[in-house]
Amino acid sequence: MAKADPHRLKLSQLRALVAIADQGSFSDAALHLELSQSAVSHAIATLEEELGVLLLNRGRQGAVLTPVGERITEEARQVLRSLYNLCHEADQAKGLQTGEVRIAAFRSVATHILPEVIRQFRQQYPGVAIAIDEKSHYEMVEKDLRQGRADVGFTYLPTHEEFEQWELLRDRYIALLPPGSPSPPQPLTWADLAAYPLILPPPDDGDRQYIDRLLHRWGQQVQPAYVVREDSTILSMVERGLGATIMASLAAEPIPAGLRVAELPQPLERIIGMIVLGDALLSPPVYAFLERLKAIWPQAQSGQPRSDSRLPGEDS
Repeated sequence: MAKADPHRLKLSQLRALVAIADQGSFSDAALHLELSQSAVSHAIATLEEELGVLLLNRGRQGAVLTPVGERITEEARQVLRSLYNLCHEADQAKGLQTGEVRIAAFRSVATHILPEVIRQFRQQYPGVAIAIDEKSHYEMVEKDLRQGRADVGFTYLPTHEEFEQWELLRDRYIALLPPGSPSPPQPLTWADLAAYPLILPPPDDGDRQYIDRLLHRWGQQVQPAYVVREDSTILSMVERGLGATIMASLAAEPIPAGLRVAELPQPLERIIGMIVLGDALLSPPVYAFLERLKAIWPQAQSGQPRSDSRLPGEDS
């Protein structure tokens, strides 16, 4: 018997076989495919003739796959899935030749997380523009998404239920002490930290508010000697011996040489996450950007929406 020739097989035959397997009979498969029953019967007959095997047992109870028919049907499913994926990729590409991804983020994310994501994304989709709007407060990020001024946001998790959200990383807070300070104990005590003039952002800064709330959980309240908005200026002041600061590790990078780094008396951290509006219809460029970011930060793949609360473990 001659070998089956794959070049003689037709997609209509594979679709008919899968439809019969799913629907259970030739007549139901014909209705599903919007074809005549004779056309479906002809497709199966010619497929069996080409392959040289019996694929279906016909009877009063309908059509039942033979053992070899079951194996061939699974292969047919894979062929049809591959064709679907091929068309999906083509449709995605048609929507990714132009467009824009609008991102709202705070400075440390824009500085340390986004550049590599954007570099890889632009290599794959050079026609898509990227717009980054840096915010001083995570609530401004969320406001931009609500008002349609941004497609993707980076904020602190957990956040509100209206957002679909993925955790990217956990960024611990550290104490930065001036050069020449005595080697600090690890961790510091609150009394050790109180011995330095403290340099912090202003009360309306999102990170300052977050630090205050974290410290409040431990019964601590800080009174800064200096109020400075820019992280780079704070680090420069610490470097010159004017005081100490509490800062998220990512925001402090690169830490100036000579600064003393100490752990806080209680571990404090911020959870940085990526968000989109839960009911938003994402454009192909935005969807592709999210997939690229998840590829670089694999922990975001399993991210799940969190409850409407600002601090992990804190009552709402």
